[in-house]
Amino acid sequence: MMQLHYYPGNASFTPHVLLHEIGVPFELKRVERMQGAHKQPEYLKLNPNGLIPVLVDGDLVLYETAAICLHLADTHPDAALAPPLGTAERAHFYKWLAWLTNTLQATLIHYFYPERLVDEGNTTGATQVKAHAQAKVGALLQLLDAQLAAHGGPWLLGERYGAVDPYAFMLCRWTRGFDNKPAREYPHIGPYLQRVLARPAVQRVFASEALAQPYV
Repeated sequence: MMQLHYYPGNASFTPHVLLHEIGVPFELKRVERMQGAHKQPEYLKLNPNGLIPVLVDGDLVLYETAAICLHLADTHPDAALAPPLGTAERAHFYKWLAWLTNTLQATLIHYFYPERLVDEGNTTGATQVKAHAQAKVGALLQLLDAQLAAHGGPWLLGERYGAVDPYAFMLCRWTRGFDNKPAREYPHIGPYLQRVLARPAVQRVFASEALAQPYV
């Protein structure tokens, strides 16, 4: 049985959703992040970066959210979480998955942890980093909104729901506390988030992780 090492609302949210979408048995292993469990030797044996999530699938120990998404999609093709290999649709799937993890998520990390990019005690610098990161996220959300508007379909890649959708939902959800136009206020992202939220797998994750409203 697969194990997902997770923390509520963390980057583990997306693979948690995908495991429910696939419908296979799995075990949740909560990592007490606020007590620093992800930095302890036992967890570092699974992920030496000390980050969440980790998926254990038999002898395979896998970290990095995007890699876990690809693994779940590839090993459960009947769930149709990714377009067929070798197609243009698959190439766009790779593009958006990479964009979500390398561009939007990376910028959000700067917003939430600006102190990591400045000298210790430089509160002015950290404030500037956070403000610039929020502005950059706003520009990226405009791109996401334009993608949804361009094809007019219900999901990020068009007519077919896939692994990129709970990923986009998760990152958009992280903006819910923005003081300037969170993701839900964009004309095409807002309804899109409600469509993702309505999926039974997403609802099960919110219940399982005991995440409080507002959800987005």
